[in-house]
Amino acid sequence: MNSLLNDLYRAVVSVLFFCAVLLQFLILQYSGFDSELYRMSVPLVCTFPFSCAWLDESRSGFIRLALHRTSVFWYIAGKFTACAVSGGFAEWLAAFIYTKIQHQPMPENAALIFFCGSFWAGISALLAAATGSKYSAYGGAFVVCYFLVILHERYVPYCQYLDPFEWLAPKSVWMFDESGIRMMLGGMTVLSGLIYAIILERRISHG
Repeated sequence: MNSLLNDLYRAVVSVLFFCAVLLQFLILQYSGFDSELYRMSVPLVCTFPFSCAWLDESRSGFIRLALHRTSVFWYIAGKFTACAVSGGFAEWLAAFIYTKIQHQPMPENAALIFFCGSFWAGISALLAAATGSKYSAYGGAFVVCYFLVILHERYVPYCQYLDPFEWLAPKSVWMFDESGIRMMLGGMTVLSGLIYAIILERRISHG
């Protein structure tokens, strides 16, 4: 448990977290919530704070010291939870600061901004664990998002569930309204975390 709280602290109180907030704020200043630039930037910017934490600790050898202080379960849970929470919070905080400076109310879908950031950050951590590459960690979620956008627009335009832009700012009718999107994103984030845990546990057990 202490490992999880420590990872959350390290993820949020970090240079990379504040860089993510600043970059997303500048994008909002330039283009606003309704722009394609902002919607495409979310899966990229949210990965900055903690997506590569496991990779950094593995390559530096710090992981051996960390596992002496906690269990494998809490180590893995801390890494994924901190990544997802910091990614979502960075997106939400950037939106909050932007609306305060512009003297605007927070958008009605403010919760979805957090959920989308958390999901894409979790996907980034999963790709980092699966590939062992920082390039996959920082760019993989963006590639997956772009692929889903193309798939939806060109081949299945009737299926809004595949459209990442709909998750962030819904324009279609969803079952249970916005709560339905939150449940879907929450479920997919949990599933990503489970796959991440399986992959990372195997990597740790094999040295």
